[in-house]
Amino acid sequence: MKKYIAEFIGTLSLVFLGCGTAMLVGCDAVLGSGYLLTALAFGLTIVGMAYCVGNISGCHINPAVSLGCLISGRMSGKDFIGYVIAQCLGAFAGSGLLALIFNLGNVTDMTGGYGTNGLGGVNDSIAAGLLVECILTFFFVLVILGVTSPKQNHGSFGGLIIGLTLVLIHILGIGLTGTSVNPARSLGPAIVAAIDGNSDPISVVWVFIVAPLVGGALAAIVYKALEKDSTEKE
Repeated sequence: MKKYIAEFIGTLSLVFLGCGTAMLVGCDAVLGSGYLLTALAFGLTIVGMAYCVGNISGCHINPAVSLGCLISGRMSGKDFIGYVIAQCLGAFAGSGLLALIFNLGNVTDMTGGYGTNGLGGVNDSIAAGLLVECILTFFFVLVILGVTSPKQNHGSFGGLIIGLTLVLIHILGIGLTGTSVNPARSLGPAIVAAIDGNSDPISVVWVFIVAPLVGGALAAIVYKALEKDSTEKE
């Protein structure tokens, strides 16, 4: 149960701090500062949580990462289900807290949808959105599997490497899809936005659930093959 609580807290913090920053600063492609601030918010949250709950749950805080670990044989099916439920609940709670604060304080949401993901950057192309999210998640999960592999020895720098990778992925992805690479991070804000009367994000949220899961699964398959070949050569 402690692992699930850790995943709940970690995902809550990711959505609250990452999406909250996006809501405040926006993601204006012309100015660019919103891109960097939002990218840093998501990446630095991962760094903080990695050193906070990493020793408890591994700090997945992302169903795509958990799926990659499941396929890689690093977690059980029971834990996978528990992790995903905790992550989705954490994302919903984080979005709910943002809605409460922004509504009570009458603060303007610069994203117009609680930091939800969308396809505006790819001209509403579902195919392009699926491809972007699949590729970005593939890279992200591949890095995580490599950094956390028992055969690697990155010492205490693992969390920093993963967090900086997420920053880089956001710098590219924000202008295209808002960057999900995390089904829970997309689902929570979309549900809260729908409750608040904005149904647009919920209509495309499936893209940000399916594509990251496919990308995470592909990363696990590829990494297992690479790791196996490396072991055989040794």
